[in-house]
Amino acid sequence: MTEPVHRVEVALPLPPDRTFTYEVEGPRAPVPGTRVLVPFRRTERVGWVVGPGSAEIRSVRRILSVLEEEPSIPPDLLRLCRWVSDYYAASLGLALRSAQPAILCDAARDYLIPLRDPAREVGPGAARVLEILRSGAGPKSIRALARLLGRRSIWPQIRALQAAGAVRHRTVPPREPRARVRKVVRMTRWLSSLSERESLFARSPRQRECYEVLEAAGGASELALLTRRGAFSSSVVRGLQEKGVISVTAEEVVRDPFRESAVTPEPRVTPNTAQQAALAAMAGALGAHQPRPFLLYGVTGSGKTLVYIELLEAVLARGQGAIVLVPEISLTPQTVARFRARFGDRIAVLHSALSDGERYDAWRQLRSGEKLIAVGARSAVFAPIPKLGALVIDEEHDGSYKQSETPRYHARDVAVMRAALTGSLCVLGSATPSLESWWNAARGKSTLLTLPSRATGQPLPPVQILDLRKQRRGGGSAGVSTKPAGHAGTVLAPPLEDAIRSRLHRREQVILLLNRRGFSNFVQCQECGDVRVCVHCSVSMTYHRVANRLLCHHCRHGEPAPTRCLRCGSRDLSFRGLGTEQVERVVAETFPGARIARMDVDTTSGKWAHHEILGRVGRGEVDILLGTQMIAKGLDFPRVTLVGVVNADVGLHLPDFRASERTFQLLSQVAGRAGRSELGGDVMIQTFLPEHYSIQSALSHDYEGFARRELSERRSPAYPPHVRLANVVVSSPNQEHAAGAAEMAVGWVRRSSLLGRGPTRVELVGPAPSPIERLHGRWRWHFFLRSSSPRELGRLCRALAFRFRPGSGDVRVAVDRDPTALL
Repeated sequence: MTEPVHRVEVALPLPPDRTFTYEVEGPRAPVPGTRVLVPFRRTERVGWVVGPGSAEIRSVRRILSVLEEEPSIPPDLLRLCRWVSDYYAASLGLALRSAQPAILCDAARDYLIPLRDPAREVGPGAARVLEILRSGAGPKSIRALARLLGRRSIWPQIRALQAAGAVRHRTVPPREPRARVRKVVRMTRWLSSLSERESLFARSPRQRECYEVLEAAGGASELALLTRRGAFSSSVVRGLQEKGVISVTAEEVVRDPFRESAVTPEPRVTPNTAQQAALAAMAGALGAHQPRPFLLYGVTGSGKTLVYIELLEAVLARGQGAIVLVPEISLTPQTVARFRARFGDRIAVLHSALSDGERYDAWRQLRSGEKLIAVGARSAVFAPIPKLGALVIDEEHDGSYKQSETPRYHARDVAVMRAALTGSLCVLGSATPSLESWWNAARGKSTLLTLPSRATGQPLPPVQILDLRKQRRGGGSAGVSTKPAGHAGTVLAPPLEDAIRSRLHRREQVILLLNRRGFSNFVQCQECGDVRVCVHCSVSMTYHRVANRLLCHHCRHGEPAPTRCLRCGSRDLSFRGLGTEQVERVVAETFPGARIARMDVDTTSGKWAHHEILGRVGRGEVDILLGTQMIAKGLDFPRVTLVGVVNADVGLHLPDFRASERTFQLLSQVAGRAGRSELGGDVMIQTFLPEHYSIQSALSHDYEGFARRELSERRSPAYPPHVRLANVVVSSPNQEHAAGAAEMAVGWVRRSSLLGRGPTRVELVGPAPSPIERLHGRWRWHFFLRSSSPRELGRLCRALAFRFRPGSGDVRVAVDRDPTALL
């Protein structure tokens, strides 16, 4: 008897805002959220069933394979992904892909096959891709190529090579994700008498040795341990099996990156009065119908993590699970350690530094309910918790919660929406809340809870401003003298240098912040003034002294450090600006006995590099921790008594309305690393702009004063949170095409009548070249859309993303709603 045929609608991870109808045979149709393999054009794609298919379409293709019995996207996540798709103007398939481990999606199955020499000239990036392809045998996965080149995406280079006929793109059928297994040897028959052993092993002394090793191990051991360490051959093990003494079985091993890491039990701490008040408010909202989000505003060191832990205890007691988001991978080891100390192996970790297998196993354990708490970075907001009770977003202000690729979601806002859809509790925590969250609390959209003082009772550290203008002039109250370039005096003002020396003498620890990596910011010819700029981006290249190379920090293009000017041939080159690499060298020369650790992108590329560096600091093996913004948040080291900011002005002059807010947040957060114990602490901030309100507010730890001033600054011209904003970026490898398409898009918007009228009108600003006009080989123009009405702004964003068609095929239009950066 033939199986009935069902029609289902399938979402594919492709840009068009549409789904596709397919047929499938079976007793019933796959439920929404189920992964399926379908034919699409001349290839095959993994997609997700999202509902019943249309009966009106005549010719419908068949699903090739239903890839799972239990849907990988549960109903609550499917609803959330529909919202992400709608709000951020992305296709539903791309939103669903962002909610899944990469091993379950198309990303790991796209391959390139080299064909022949390009029929036309291609750029250096595309030429490098082709060179790597030809250096190996057979096709290479696009994902592996991108990782090898240190880029998030190499699709621009792939398209150039395809247009030149040099490569072919192929998608291979998906493999079922492999479970990790181990073979275990177990004793099935115990030989209690000596005579029985003599009889059984009379001619097999090695089998007897193996049996007795297994007996001493308690009757069970991994096969690999017996064959490797015990040096027993497989024939010895097989002989024991044939005699019915042992059995060998395959058992699945869950890949847990923290399995071997020791857990130090923490003593139970009784929450103080402010913490108890916050917990009481949150506990009262647990189980309520769609509780309002909470904004937990607590100064650095006020014990927000203890509040999170106590809240999760209450959530678990109700038989529910939770998600905890942290902004940086560098914070994950410390956060996981604290949560594991309380909750043991009920914690699963999700972040991009894990292998595909580790991430997949953590995802499976969360979906099955074996693990109840997901801790991770941005994408962990999609963790498949069956009974979700709470979402905690630590350091909610942090810009790393914003996704830079389609769908360009903000994990904080997605968490708030997921809580609303599931009736869960959402807690946003920060010592320096984003102005959007602060504004929402002031308007009653969320509930404000405060932790006004440090949990230890220690005061916030005093902050001293060191005016670098006086250092340059060589005198004044800062006591700074003029010294040769590269000397500590041009990097560390004497008061900061003296303060570091006194801490080293007392065997205390120091943190130095400079939010700029490398050795020198740019290389300039002294004869003609030419500055070496990246061939793919309109930014100067940074000199890295250890590698003796120039590197672009946007596209990672690198080249050997120049010995002469490429324009005029002069050898008189000046290496200017300051980065963490140069500060490390100066500090090492100034304090030769100090143990220094540098923490930036260059030193933390390894999988556990963050953990290793922070572990050394925690064990007291580092005297001075130097780094970029990744050392400013969430670190708690009792022996850190001095924080020095080498240059507070980095980022303050960027053409971005959030520049002042980010500067204040960074200074406040790094200042909070000092004085977290009875040893006390001090903060010294070096700056050329001591009178700027963001620096003055950091001086007095005055978040509320800063928020009032910054909100006032953003009223005219209007910027978030007073209005909603979208940044539309039009790009092309051709400069004229980019400019022309931007003008065309603006004209299309104005003619479309989508701008509306009255108080909900959408205002259009631009177009103009982007602040970084060329990026990854593409010329960029942008324009803003802003409105007081989220609904009207969303309508226009979706129209632009899905209905506007630029004239040239090499033009892309990216709609970034609620942008965190405008560069």
